[in-house]
Amino acid sequence: MTDEQKRVALRGEIWFVELPTDPPGKGRRPVVIVSSDGRNKNLRADTVLVVPLTTTLKEVPTHVYLTPGETGLQEPSCIRAEDITVVRKATLQEPRSKLRTLSHSKICQIADAVRTAMAC
Repeated sequence: MTDEQKRVALRGEIWFVELPTDPPGKGRRPVVIVSSDGRNKNLRADTVLVVPLTTTLKEVPTHVYLTPGETGLQEPSCIRAEDITVVRKATLQEPRSKLRTLSHSKICQIADAVRTAMAC
């Protein structure tokens, strides 16, 4: 699939990307697309808003716990809302197997955790 034919990443979907804030050699990590689909589908917008997932599970108010049943990933994971970031659409890589799409209520829970990270 060429870049022009690449599928649009939609809100709530899990994709993979190498984050510039990760240590060198870390490789791709799963992220959840949290920007609105209006932005995600806009051909003039070349970035999307994402939050990374981690398998290092900690009881932190800015982390949102996800089960394998919610994500389709093999291990339990947490959303790291304090690490919300923007990435270029072109750097997103689709998962090899179909993963789940997070619900609207889970995305709103992530938004609440971002507000906590910002002390709002």
